Amino acid sequence: MQREAFPRTLSILACLALAACGTAGRYYKLTGTVVSKDPANLTLVVDHDDIPGFMAAMTMPYPVEKGTDFSAIEPGDKIEARVVVESNQKYWLDHITVTDSTQRGLMVSPGKKLAEGQTVSNLALLNQDGKTVHLSDFHGKTVLLTFIYTRCPMPTMCPLLSSRFASINRELEKNPQEYARTELISISLDPKYDTPPVLRKYGLAYLNDDAKGFAHWQFTAPSPENLKKLAGAFGLVYIEQDNQIAHSLCTVLLGPKGEVAKEWLTNDWNTPEAVAAIRETEHAGA
Repeated sequence: MQREAFPRTLSILACLALAACGTAGRYYKLTGTVVSKDPANLTLVVDHDDIPGFMAAMTMPYPVEKGTDFSAIEPGDKIEARVVVESNQKYWLDHITVTDSTQRGLMVSPGKKLAEGQTVSNLALLNQDGKTVHLSDFHGKTVLLTFIYTRCPMPTMCPLLSSRFASINRELEKNPQEYARTELISISLDPKYDTPPVLRKYGLAYLNDDAKGFAHWQFTAPSPENLKKLAGAFGLVYIEQDNQIAHSLCTVLLGPKGEVAKEWLTNDWNTPEAVAAIRETEHAGA
């Protein structure tokens, strides 16, 4: 399952504050898949199932108790753990048990992540019309791209991102000149399933069945190899399991030369924030 991602702690704490109100000293059972680990900062990113009474299914970072044996936990492992909530702003995992390690080593981990100002490689993508496009085709425009997959079952994840892109698309359309200088790109993490016809049907649902919208918002899938390269460039991790994909989130704003201008690694951003960043990047590149 595809869920949320790496630390943007304000949004996570806000989420916890809502979910954990009045739950100081409470304990909850967590089951999920380890997406990544950070022993130095005593943190695991976990793609977890619903935690009844506490939090909906999502992917998010959790602090773990000191003394945790990180050598016994690897990305791809399925785990059970206890979530300890001491207060709205203090929570962690303990009693961590690996229940299935058969997916260990299959998680596609990021390579060398691009820094702000660095340019994305000119990789090929297959769009909803079966046409091969390259990221360089959009040089001269400000580009907002994100990663989704059409079979995502979580309404607060991929469908939420696509709905926000639809909102951004409508906002930019109000100014024809601005519309012409920008582009939206959704990139599938499931290229085997998300063929051009599948992407076209998915995209039309967000474009009110108006195919003219594909001129501004493209739905694409890279080859598996190019997907690995893109994931590495943006620090995104993913793994296919049970016909679904567990992955971190990544929405990226590219400047007119294909350079990284801004990124959001969770889904806590909103339409006005993204539109403002697009306009700011446009003006900076003018």
